[in-house]
Amino acid sequence: MAIAANSMPKSTPWREFWAGARQTIPLIVGAIPFGIIFGTLAQSSGLSLAAAAAMSVCVFAGSSQFIALGLLGTSSPVGVIILTTLVVNLRHLLYSIGLVPYLQPLGAGWKAVLAFWLTDETFMVAIQRYRQPDSSSHKHWFQLGSALSMYGNWQLCTWLGLTLGQSIPNAANWGLDFAMVATFIGMTMPYLQTRPMVATVVVSGGTALLARSLPHQLGLMVAAIAGIATGMIVEDLTKPEE
Repeated sequence: MAIAANSMPKSTPWREFWAGARQTIPLIVGAIPFGIIFGTLAQSSGLSLAAAAAMSVCVFAGSSQFIALGLLGTSSPVGVIILTTLVVNLRHLLYSIGLVPYLQPLGAGWKAVLAFWLTDETFMVAIQRYRQPDSSSHKHWFQLGSALSMYGNWQLCTWLGLTLGQSIPNAANWGLDFAMVATFIGMTMPYLQTRPMVATVVVSGGTALLARSLPHQLGLMVAAIAGIATGMIVEDLTKPEE
């Protein structure tokens, strides 16, 4: 047993970094058409090439960027755009809470970097690595590898959409954006193991369907709030009494 343990590859920052990047590849594949379609639609929604590229560089949140495009296309007030994207991205607060125990020892610089590049995909692969029982002190490099691979892919795909998307006829109608939907479904399914999680998904999904006709895509905001509130209520109701 001692020989087998000693023969295991030693954890180093770069080993962790590349492992994180490799494990994110399947999720990157799902994000590729999503990024290209965003770039394709951005200019037709009134954004300049520079503004669309800057949105991907600075915002780096696919669902929020698409929502912002839709709201810009309907000349929605800036306040509505900001509030809607804020509510949609509240899930990142939950991700951050889950990562706090593992990132607590890191300095402010590391925390800021990992916070900016936190996405659904990176959280999914990173939290699995953090929960593994080995004593590696470089697991945050795994998260960084995943984050940078997602970020680089999103920038490349946005640029491809901006530069080549206009030459692809009706690219937005090809249904390629379903790849990202399928990716999110695949990411969500493993977590449907508790009543609060199931209740959250059922209520938010049902509310999104019922409220889809609301103006300015407010249905998404209503669905997000309803899902989060339901999950919290069910968790309190099912919590064992002390």
